[in-house]
Amino acid sequence: MLRPETSLERSSRPPRALKPLKARHAAECEQLEQLPNIGPSLAGDLRLLGIAHPRDLADRDAFAMYQTLGSLTGQRQDPCVLDTFLAATDFMRGADPKPWWLYTAERKRVYGKL
Repeated sequence: MLRPETSLERSSRPPRALKPLKARHAAECEQLEQLPNIGPSLAGDLRLLGIAHPRDLADRDAFAMYQTLGSLTGQRQDPCVLDTFLAATDFMRGADPKPWWLYTAERKRVYGKL
């Protein structure tokens, strides 16, 4: 049977870093992780692409980013990565935040099978 943790044991743990809050509007987005749909892994992919700040996405082409990421990593990227890039670039151009999967139909219509 597990015993409850004491307050001394709780206080000796290092504090956890707080996740950045997701931005509701492009203007309040200061870190890549604040972008809707972007977590630490995709933020790392964006940095690999040379994107340091969310505002850098406003004039980027999501499909070109997707292709470049595949070339840089030497791996085929899941098409949902493109959906997420479409959502992020759209958001930074002023669109309301939307889940990445709402971009799947558009991606299929525009780019076909990847």
